[in-house]
Amino acid sequence: MTRYSARRRTGNVGEEIACQFLERKGYKIIQRNFLRPWGEIDIIAEKSGTIRFVEVKSVSGEMSVHVARERESMPEELVDRRKLKKLARTAALYMESKRDEREFQVDVVGVIMDATTHTARCRLFEQAIGD
Repeated sequence: MTRYSARRRTGNVGEEIACQFLERKGYKIIQRNFLRPWGEIDIIAEKSGTIRFVEVKSVSGEMSVHVARERESMPEELVDRRKLKKLARTAALYMESKRDEREFQVDVVGVIMDATTHTARCRLFEQAIGD
């Protein structure tokens, strides 16, 4: 398996875990992998009348690797300001194309998967872009 395909597989599994996590938190999943030439949104959901555009960042490996990695940075911290701005622009274009005037926000979910124990931990950061 190539490095790219392994990363894509980790991303796909992480997105599925994130969807389940969000649904347990009361989110209704509307669409996954909204892809346009100018950007991609992993998950589009709705909660409490607000559209949520969710970026998912996933890491996988043995728990010892996660513990060390977690002390330095969490996967959700890999979403930098430039990525958040791109997500916000893509979200605004999505809302415009749907003629949806509801409020929307960008959220981030970090997923840490332990391949050895087949467990995962998720962290949700709502409104990742402040005013």
